[in-house]
Amino acid sequence: MLRRQAIRPTRIPLIALTPKSLLRHNLAVSSLEEMCDGAFETVIGEVDDLNKKSLQRLILCSGKVFYDLLEARREAGLENVGIIRIEQLYPFPTEKFVEKLTEYQSVEKVIWCQEEPKNMGGWNTVRNYIDRTLEIINLRDINVKYVGRQASSSTATGNANKHLAQQKEILEKVLKR
Repeated sequence: MLRRQAIRPTRIPLIALTPKSLLRHNLAVSSLEEMCDGAFETVIGEVDDLNKKSLQRLILCSGKVFYDLLEARREAGLENVGIIRIEQLYPFPTEKFVEKLTEYQSVEKVIWCQEEPKNMGGWNTVRNYIDRTLEIINLRDINVKYVGRQASSSTATGNANKHLAQQKEILEKVLKR
C-alpha cells in the first residue's frame, strides 16, 4: 500500500487504519520475499489448503476480523468455510474479486463479516458491489448476508468484557450458520 502510494504520479491522501493488536500478531507477517517482490493485494483469497469445490460457505471480510475468523475456523476444524479478504473497499476491485470468486462455484452462502457496527465499517460500501459481482459470475441466487454488531451510535461498547462477548458471538454466528 505504501509502495503503491509512493510511485503514483499524483499524490493523494492516504489513510491507513490499523489496529495495534496486529503489530505483534503471529499471523500478520510477511516474508522477506513478499516485502521485496510483493505488491499490495486488493483481494486476498483463501490462505489454507482447502478443497474449494467442497466449500459451502464463503466469508468476505476486511482487516483485523480476518485473523479472528481464521483462528476460530482452524480451532473448530471447519473445512467447508472459505475466507476472502477485500483489502481495498474503494475503488472496488471488481476484476480481482471476480477472479477469486470464480474458484468458489459450489458456494451456497456468502457472508460479509465485520466487527464494526452495521452502520459503520465496510458493509454499506461493499454490499452492492458484492451483489453485482455475484451476478457477473452467475451466482444470482445467493444473497449476501451481514454478520457483525448491530447498528449503533457508538463505534465501541466502552466495556472490554462486552466487546469480547460480542466478538465471540460474531464468530459463532458466522461459522455456525
